[in-house]
Amino acid sequence: MPASWVIIGLCVAVWGLQWLVYAATPYNLASMLGYAPVLTSSQPWRMLTSGFVHSMPSPVHLLLNMYTLYLFGRMLEPLLGAWRMVVLFVLSVLGGSLGVLLLGQPNVLVIGASGGVFGLFGAVFIFMRHFKRSITPIVVLIGINLAFGFLVGGIAWQAHVGGLIVGALVSLGMLPGLRKRR
Repeated sequence: MPASWVIIGLCVAVWGLQWLVYAATPYNLASMLGYAPVLTSSQPWRMLTSGFVHSMPSPVHLLLNMYTLYLFGRMLEPLLGAWRMVVLFVLSVLGGSLGVLLLGQPNVLVIGASGGVFGLFGAVFIFMRHFKRSITPIVVLIGINLAFGFLVGGIAWQAHVGGLIVGALVSLGMLPGLRKRR
């Protein structure tokens, strides 16, 4: 099973679990697994878990992230392989949380896979440049999505920037291994 589908399945399962917990208990998994910089020293795992929790009750947040993960996963996973895809995504989620830590408000909770998705954007940019393909489409896509994050309230643009930078850096580190595979 492709790694992209496993990540998507995990996010969808967590969203379903969010509903079950919401329906059966007074708890909110987004509050329990989301990340805020103030929690870094006491609950550092939230830097990762926040990337698998999405807003409720509307599925729009989850659907947008999963559709983008599906599209870019289909592009990247054949090139990277399953394990590198997982590493890229996970490190990009952590990079998104690092962006929030460095640039966000200390008490603002963030959730969603956007840091990981932006990491995939960064990787596509690096690989397109490496393979001497036009980078214009990915630059436009990144620009539009970054602008959206800055212009629309409630979006953690800091996670987008952090994920994008870490995804690009991780993919640069993966280039030597790609040459060996070819």
